[in-house]
Amino acid sequence: MEDQFPTFGPDALGADPESRAVVDLATRGHQIFPTLSSDELQRVRRFGQLRRWADGACVFHACGASPGMLVVLQGHLVCSRGNALGERVEVVDYGPGQFSGEVAQLSGRPPMVDGIAVGELEALQLDAPAIRALMMAEAELGERVMRAYILRRVLLIGDHPGGPILIGPPAHAGLFELENFLSRNAYPYTRRDPARDPEAAQLVREHWQSESDWPLVALPDGFVMRNPTLVELGRCLGTLPRIDRDKVYDVLVVGAGPSGLATAVYAASEGLSVMVLDQRAYGGQAGASARIENFLGFPTGISGRALAGRSYVQALKFGAEVAIPAQATRLLCHERPLKVELDDGTCLRANTVVLAAGARYHRPELPDLERYEGRGVYYWASPVEAGLCRGQEVVLVGGGNSAGQAAVFLSAHAKTVHLMVRRSGLEETMSSYLIERIAAAPNIQLHTRLDLAALDGDEGGLSTVHCRGIADGREVAFETRHMFLFVGADPNSDWLRECQVGLDDDSEAAGTQVLRALSKRVQLGSPPARGRRT
Repeated sequence: MEDQFPTFGPDALGADPESRAVVDLATRGHQIFPTLSSDELQRVRRFGQLRRWADGACVFHACGASPGMLVVLQGHLVCSRGNALGERVEVVDYGPGQFSGEVAQLSGRPPMVDGIAVGELEALQLDAPAIRALMMAEAELGERVMRAYILRRVLLIGDHPGGPILIGPPAHAGLFELENFLSRNAYPYTRRDPARDPEAAQLVREHWQSESDWPLVALPDGFVMRNPTLVELGRCLGTLPRIDRDKVYDVLVVGAGPSGLATAVYAASEGLSVMVLDQRAYGGQAGASARIENFLGFPTGISGRALAGRSYVQALKFGAEVAIPAQATRLLCHERPLKVELDDGTCLRANTVVLAAGARYHRPELPDLERYEGRGVYYWASPVEAGLCRGQEVVLVGGGNSAGQAAVFLSAHAKTVHLMVRRSGLEETMSSYLIERIAAAPNIQLHTRLDLAALDGDEGGLSTVHCRGIADGREVAFETRHMFLFVGADPNSDWLRECQVGLDDDSEAAGTQVLRALSKRVQLGSPPARGRRT
């Protein structure tokens, strides 16, 4: 009795927009599970090591060490997944000429399935660096591998997803936080409600002891976590890899938004060692955009998730390391090499630090706002939130482009979207094409000259949004379970003050000012090796 939500689609990792039915093996099977020719197998040999396993041997375990890519020469490699419920599903049977793996293998992360040898298995094994070397040296073959890897991840996050099982009450804020984290990082998962699902209820009886244990997370290897933090979950799933404290990176990028990922792609493609840190997910604020239509090169538009997904996979392709969630808290700029300290006390060293830390969502000064965050108050409009508010009344606060894109996106799911702004209209803050879309949407109602006043709720979360007229003081109340706040952002730069960097209070100029001040006051390390500069 799985709760199915459209949290993922082919654009989760940047798959082609037209491939909405990409999980249909009948039409895309030759791309998802290609069979290499004898000539192609010969070309792969110089990148891999020949390995053999006896019939029935375990080749790799879910959540265990990465097996890299296995190119089957003889026998079969059967991959299946299990869970803490004792269920097991066969995922795929790789025969001679086929290769295993998905996006996780580009960075040496743990597999999400178990692999068993059927018959005498003989295969070429390529670790993550060897996979990347193959992609660089054999462009056409590398393109086929990359396409297969992306589409396989989409399969894993399709109708019967692998990955962890999230168990808890539907309105629990911790459950929403974990779900949002996995969704934004394109990691497959299933959400189950123990009140409706007997198997989930059994896990609760076995592992749950008190309210502080919500939510439970059942991992693919059968281990059950109680109310894990994002860092704990990231370490178990491999999105937060083990960090070598002795390594000195050529480039350390703080922030995995579009600019941070672009830096990673350009630096890693030049052969530099790159580490990218982000405290939440790759894509940054751009990942919140339902459809970007005024970005050069995409005449039909592209979702923020797709743009971020393509950039993320491209960075992995060139060998950049990405650690999520990893929050930078200090920049020690008077040491050489430079050091960036994380919230867990870990220090990373680098010759060059690129600051692309972006911004934090602005939170209005409202009593009890924090109480309803994740329980009716959201700063992001993704398919996760859209699934929660399907057919319901929604309040969306904000008049910028992000708010406009979110309103148009949510209008396809919600019964009514009440778009609320402080100004008398949208013309001063929003692009005209979005204003036209909003005007054409029959279920988007624009409310002008209103300000937030208070929030009410019950055990289920938010229930009422109270507003006040700016000019006349009139009181307006919206009965709703879902309010989206797109009211700007504050620069994520306060952690740099220890370096005596001058910061501009203007939120629109702060990021530029930080970089400008750093370039003037701080020597950000010597040029990386091999004569290249970043």
